[in-house]
Amino acid sequence: MPNENTHPLTRRTLLGTAGLASIALTGVALPARGDGHEADNAEGLPGPEGPHAFVDGTGHGWRTLGPDDFANVNCHEDTWGWRDDTLYCTGNPVGVLRSAQTYTNFEIVLEWNHRQEAGNSGLFVWTPEDVIERMTAEPKPGLPTGIEVQILDTRYNPAQQGTWFTSHGDVFPVGQTMTPFPPLSNNGQGPRSFPSEDRVRDHGHWNHYYVRAINGEIRLWVNGKEVSGGNECSTTSGYICLESEGAPIEFRNIRLRELA
Repeated sequence: MPNENTHPLTRRTLLGTAGLASIALTGVALPARGDGHEADNAEGLPGPEGPHAFVDGTGHGWRTLGPDDFANVNCHEDTWGWRDDTLYCTGNPVGVLRSAQTYTNFEIVLEWNHRQEAGNSGLFVWTPEDVIERMTAEPKPGLPTGIEVQILDTRYNPAQQGTWFTSHGDVFPVGQTMTPFPPLSNNGQGPRSFPSEDRVRDHGHWNHYYVRAINGEIRLWVNGKEVSGGNECSTTSGYICLESEGAPIEFRNIRLRELA
């Protein structure tokens, strides 16, 4: 890592939400099973290990998100599709799938698996309603504003890894403002929280994210350990979006808990 500063601890608060209607999705052509990676357990973690908290999205208040909890914004009809509890994305065109309702304070867990080397994707938090309305009214390839949690394969442009981005869970604002937790990006590309530890597994293997978004503060746990985040976000309520950005990716076990 370009910076070995430890991740800061700040006051942790609890949290509420608003809502809109839900819309179902059509399917995509689904890949065949049996590629040898379906049994991968995201809790088989890289890096130095010891006892640590692992939030798996079970317990009081958690619910599984499925087709009725998301809506296509500006992708093709077949870009996103479901089989059982797994969400498949072809990666084309560049665009997003949004949550059916807006959220303010919440926790979300999901597992993701890039099916192609150097795959790129992301999780947007607190995307404003007016941004989605504009993208839906004029559906063109593109990404919204919000706070992005990077979902990037470790083989993505390795020569530049550790300069202005990493593949291990960057958190950064897009068209918004945020005070990032260190370590930070270091080449003037804007405020970005670098992960304090490399924990992402390569494409073809499952990774686990736990994100907590409360009162304008966002924190990310990668495969069971907190690594990045920020506070003082300029937008503190909005949609959750998943990103299609040029390569096939799968998501599963998407679970959310709203907080008051």
